[in-house]
Amino acid sequence: MAANAYDYIVVGSGSAGGAIVGRLSENGKYTVLCLEAGIEKSNYIFTKPPAANVFLINNPKVNWRYFSERDESHGNREIYVPRGKILGGSSAINGTIYNRGQKLDYDTWAQMGCRGWGYDDVLPYMKKLESTDVGDDRYRGRSGPIHVNVASKISPFYDLFIQSANAIGIPSNPDYSGETQEGVAMAQQAVRRGYRQSTATGYIDPARKRKNVTIIAGAEAKTLILEGKRCVGVRYEKDGLEHEARANCEVIVSCGAANSPKLLELSGIGNPEVLSSFNIEAVHSLPGVGENLRDHYAGILKWQFNQPGISIAKRGRGMGLLIELLKFGLFRRGFISQGMGTLRVFSRSRPGLDNPDVMMVVAPFLIEMGAGENFRMSATNGFFMYSHMQRTESTGSVHIRSSDFHAPPAIRFRFLDTENDRQTAIRAVRQGREIAAAKPLSDYIDKELQPGPEVQTDGEILEFLRNTGQITHHMVGTCRMGHDPMAVVDDRLRVHGIEGLRVADASIMPTIPSGNTSIPCVIVGEKCAAMVLEDAKSARST
Repeated sequence: MAANAYDYIVVGSGSAGGAIVGRLSENGKYTVLCLEAGIEKSNYIFTKPPAANVFLINNPKVNWRYFSERDESHGNREIYVPRGKILGGSSAINGTIYNRGQKLDYDTWAQMGCRGWGYDDVLPYMKKLESTDVGDDRYRGRSGPIHVNVASKISPFYDLFIQSANAIGIPSNPDYSGETQEGVAMAQQAVRRGYRQSTATGYIDPARKRKNVTIIAGAEAKTLILEGKRCVGVRYEKDGLEHEARANCEVIVSCGAANSPKLLELSGIGNPEVLSSFNIEAVHSLPGVGENLRDHYAGILKWQFNQPGISIAKRGRGMGLLIELLKFGLFRRGFISQGMGTLRVFSRSRPGLDNPDVMMVVAPFLIEMGAGENFRMSATNGFFMYSHMQRTESTGSVHIRSSDFHAPPAIRFRFLDTENDRQTAIRAVRQGREIAAAKPLSDYIDKELQPGPEVQTDGEILEFLRNTGQITHHMVGTCRMGHDPMAVVDDRLRVHGIEGLRVADASIMPTIPSGNTSIPCVIVGEKCAAMVLEDAKSARST
């Protein structure tokens, strides 16, 4: 076998790609190459403590730092789009929150024609990826590579908020990844003994010890190598030099919702009109490449407390931060050992709904921009809340902006385009305010800082959302799974019309899951690897 030939090439080591590399290499039968554009995780210490993601979210060493195009749907603003550029991808820089989404999400995919993607079909992969003491054995895994625990209540705020949520009819839920998601709960997080659990730690680290695995960091894919309608390899750049790697079996693209459509288009797979505008020959017409972009779009609500001791603001600055650093260094405890948004609400925006359509992310502090464009904890005693609808309908796109593979993709979000999106987003803000106005939490609030008491009507709330809303970094959908003319991959994640090529990451999701997307991406990776191995076994038997 030639030195640059492998059975499988996985482009990307993130939430899906990392899982694929780990599972494809387990049995030792196949050689696997993983190409990662970013750095080795071991080269950057801030990936370990969960709260240190404030040093990662805007850091070019580990982050692609994309920006969206301006659009009237979000106030003609550029929106910052962080994406992990490091071994483990975005799972190595995110907030460590563990959230599978709802049963409804996966059953909807199955109802859209994606066979094998209903909840009962993917539940075994949900259990396979995790190791946790939380919940019921029917729904939870006990021996997987990603360890999961529940965030600690490190402030009186948490019980105050939970009691106020209960007061307006939102129940407490001991396991939102179990039978039902609805309720208020401390966040589940991919953390073990105070350290982040990413696909780099859970899948890549064990895999790299195997002789059949090659991992090349700092290797940015330029194009796929196509021979007719078959993908046979990847052309990539490392240290300024071009290299080629050949795949005896398959190439699996796991570059994420921003970069997977980019790589397909650079390779001549996509909408011929888009490709021709950049003088790229259309090798294979797939008009859905780059379309169907979705993300969660949230209003950020802020309140100030009327007394000290409820916020954890002092723990993030000065002597308080030093104490927390010592606590973390000695015992792996304190807020540094936890993700940032450690309280969750999953609620129904109106009566009559069968499932929660609103998610709130809550934390007892405020964030401000610090030195070097890094975020830091504000000295103001307060709390913030991201309150947003879960299943957005409005869609945008991601396309190349140049034939130069170094150029970032053109990310065009569209938000609040449908009446349902608008009304649910408005109700999400109102419901967040309703919790804050309920006792006992209301007794400790001095004032609302954002959007502020002057913003009351539906029109004013909608204007606030358009002008200040932010994505929650849950991009999906740009290489959609399905069997209609706009689908890019089939239900086995094979690219329509191209042999030897699959896409497996958030881009294949037909609709957006109800919650964070990192763990659904790991589920995609687990299921993709299983299907690849099944197909390889079937091919050998024939």
